[in-house]
Amino acid sequence: MSICSDKWIKQKVEESQMIEPFIPEQIRKHNGQSIISYGLSSFGYDIRVSNHFRIFTNVYGAVVDPKAFDSKGLVEIESDVCLIPPNSFALALSVEKFKIPRNVLTICVGKSTYARCGIIVNVTPFEPGWEGKAVLEISNTTPLPAKVYANEGLAQVLFFESQAPCDISYADRNGKYQNQTNIALPQV
Repeated sequence: MSICSDKWIKQKVEESQMIEPFIPEQIRKHNGQSIISYGLSSFGYDIRVSNHFRIFTNVYGAVVDPKAFDSKGLVEIESDVCLIPPNSFALALSVEKFKIPRNVLTICVGKSTYARCGIIVNVTPFEPGWEGKAVLEISNTTPLPAKVYANEGLAQVLFFESQAPCDISYADRNGKYQNQTNIALPQV
């Protein structure tokens, strides 16, 4: 397995529309204002967070149980800025849709601008054959409210290419998060 360069990513996007919409350069300004960058980088792609968020709340006394998830523990918002409460957590959706080839695996890590503010982004790997928008897990590890800006960069996707395609892809297994277009909640 080897990490893939910007040239490789551009080629895969042209061949198979691996990322849509695809931004072929780093965008750091919008309407003359500085933003958290997104688009193609040297060895990855910086993805944007959409304006769809679900924030964990304790209003209804729900318990977080991955085997019996109760959506009453989440508040849904659509906004250009998401305010995550102290020591709390939110789910969000990527702007970009991905179509991962059978010989590629990705790892997604948070951008340093957010990490230096105590905002940690976790995204599980995009497996070979997976398609859809990414659900982004955002933790505010600070004792202060934290802002996340929609339509700006939140995480970087790193692509790793194998010499051979996998025998059984995520699509072949009918993965439960295949083709997600909304914030998919935990499923067993």
